[in-house]
Parts: sequence; structure tokens; C-alpha cells
Amino acid sequence: MTLDDLIPEIENKSAKLAVIGLGYVGLPVACEFARVGFDVLGVDILAERVAKINAGQSPIEGEEPGLAVLLAEVIGGGKLRATTNYENLRDRDVILIDVETPVDDDHVPQYVALKAVLRDLGPVLKEGALLIVESTIAPGTIDSTVIPYLEESTGRFLNEGYYVGNCPERVMPGKLLENLRGLSRVCGGKTPQTSAALIALYRHIVHADLDAADCVTAEIVKTAENAYRDVQIAFANELAVVCSALGSDVWRVRELVNKSPGRNVLLPGAGVGGHCIPKDPWLLTYGAEQKAAILHLIPTARGVNDSMPKHILHLLATLLAEHGEPLAGKEILVLGYAYLEDSDDTRNSPSEAFVAALQAAGAKARIHDAFVLQYQGDLLAMAEDADAAVLLVKHSAYKSLDLPALAKALVQPIFVDGRGLFTPAALSAAGFNHRVIGVGQAD
Repeated sequence: MTLDDLIPEIENKSAKLAVIGLGYVGLPVACEFARVGFDVLGVDILAERVAKINAGQSPIEGEEPGLAVLLAEVIGGGKLRATTNYENLRDRDVILIDVETPVDDDHVPQYVALKAVLRDLGPVLKEGALLIVESTIAPGTIDSTVIPYLEESTGRFLNEGYYVGNCPERVMPGKLLENLRGLSRVCGGKTPQTSAALIALYRHIVHADLDAADCVTAEIVKTAENAYRDVQIAFANELAVVCSALGSDVWRVRELVNKSPGRNVLLPGAGVGGHCIPKDPWLLTYGAEQKAAILHLIPTARGVNDSMPKHILHLLATLLAEHGEPLAGKEILVLGYAYLEDSDDTRNSPSEAFVAALQAAGAKARIHDAFVLQYQGDLLAMAEDADAAVLLVKHSAYKSLDLPALAKALVQPIFVDGRGLFTPAALSAAGFNHRVIGVGQAD
């Protein structure tokens, strides 16, 4: 089969699809293509997840509008099924890869899952199949890793025995289906005709621009958009540190700065988490550094954002010291462990870094999270006899928190707000001695 044969089948939805990796990205992608009429096979290495999906039950917790209903619908209608067996991929015309692509402690990409997929897929890859990498990868990875691994595992060559494209995902937890349908995509192909095939495919589910590009451009765009956001957040976080040091209020400063045309200072906070932003800037820099580029701003921004959990710990230690109390030996109630409000996703959570720093300082953490199953429970009961409370995630459940009751439950009414959820006035009225990120103490 050639792309001349495949593109019409994509357009009339007779092409058979597979999605490898059924997590936060792959599952909604599989559901969306099944919803519009494609025969979709989902593949995942976790048998428990596969069984749950085949039962029509979403393995993704947290607020994810529409996904559970859609999954039940497409499973019930027979348009989507899941498996752990690569042998079932032999008849698939288009295969999308949505596996994790982390970096190690030295910020080097670790493509263990991606390489495993390419290795296991090769022997069963249909002649003329189109392979699309949706996972975020360092610029140059299609050429340096994907194609060589496919050549070795298939014994065939690019654009003869198979075709390769790169269409990076653009979704975030809490808005998976909304983002999938409503955000533009870059359709990177090793040839213009491959890009055209990607556009024909995604046109079925994406109601936004689909832009043709080469694979390197697609790789850069995805990593650059998250690096850009990381840099902007780093500025907001550093501004919060400035305001705190100078006795000002970053929230008021931000409001006034943003009245100037073209300015949009983002929200400061206790850190940046998730699967994308803490990782993608390193993927971008890695790709450039392989070509001897020397970068400064992006790595510095990463350092600023990674430092914020320790900044919150410093605020807590300072507040305790004002009451003549050391941090060591204290039990601290930590509010929020997910990386994002109203989500159960804990990947690269700033709360994890905060708890580690807290323990390194000789203190203990009592963790509460309204969305992470293992940390759910009666918040006020958990607060009893804790020495202080620190808010790290702006879950909607915390907005209605009974602040006076929390203040009474603690050994001392000490509260650090690492997200600016509460105003200093509200915390003072509840009886707290407090610190709010970015709000300094007047002389």
C-alpha cells in the first residue's frame, strides 16, 4: 500500500487505526477517532488498564468532562477495543504512538517506552502503514531514533515499507477532549505527502488549523510552546519573590502591570508540574545542544520554577521562627498533591518536591488531596494536632474551606498559601498567622 492508496481510505474512514499507549493522551485520541467512525484498536502494556477500558470504564480519575461517557459509548458500539498483544496490530493501516518520553536527572531524554514500541511493532507492522508519533520528543528524534529503530525492527526502509509522521499532542488534564478537538495541530511528515495524510486524518476530529510541516519543525513547535510558558511562569515566580522581599503584593503588581498593552504576567505559584512543562524545555535544549548550541534562558527558567517548593518551605520556616518554633520535628498538613487543580495527576508534582524538602529538614507531612485517591479523607480531622498547614494546589474543594475551623484544629494557627487562593485579609480574619506567596510583610 502507498500513501496514494491510504489517503482515500483515511478520508472515507475505512482505514484501520491503532493507538499505542492509553494514558492521558492516547485514551481520548482513541475515543475520538472511534467516535467519528474509525475502527480503533488501543494497545497498552498494563493489563489492568486494558481490562478496565474494555469494560467501558475510564482509568483516568479527576474532572475530565465527557471522557467517561464517550469511552462507554465507543466500547459499547464496538468501535474501540483494547489489548496488550502486538500481534493484533498486523492489519492496522495507521498507528499512533502516545507513550511517555521522560528525561533523567541530567535532563537527557529517556526513550525506553518509545524504543520498546518501535522494537515490538516492527515485526507486525503492515506493509505501507503510516506511523505517527504524538508523544513529545526532542527535535531530531524522528531522524535519530524513530526511523533507525524502525529500519532495524522491520528490515524495510522509510517511504518504501512504511511512512512516518510527527503530530505532537496538545492536551492537558481537565481539558483532554476540549483541547483535542479545539486546538490546532502541526502535522509533520518526512515528505509533503505524509503531512497531507496526517491532515486528512486529523481533519476528522480537530476543529482548528492543521498546519503542514517537516518533522523537525513539528518537534520544535511542541517543545518550544511549553518552554515559552515555562519561561513566562518563571518570570511570574521571580516577581513574586521580589514582591515578597520588598513588602509588596505580587497580585496587585500583576494586575497593574497587565493593564499596560502587550503585557500578560502569568500567575506565580508553588512550582510547575505535570508531564509536559517540567520536561519539554529540556527536550528542546537537548535537541539544540546536540548541534553545539549554547543556551542560557531556558535552563535558567527551569531552575527558577524548580526552586519554588523550597521557597514555600522557606516561608513556612520563617513563619515558625517568628513564633520561636523550629521546623524540625513539626508535622505539617499539606493541602494538595496533584500537579494541577481538580486533577488526580501527580506527575512531577511540586508537592512531591515540597514534601521531600520538608522531610529533609526533619519535619513530617500529612498529605490531603481531594482528587488523589490515596490522600482523600476528612481534612479537618487530618488537621488535628498538626503544627501548620501549607496549601500547594488550588483545588476547587479548598475554596470553600472553613478557615476558622482549620485554624482551631492546628496546634498553632499557621498557614502558608502557595497559590494565592486566599487573601491575606481572609486568612487574618480566620485567626491565622500567615504567608501568601508574593505578599511581603510591610516594615
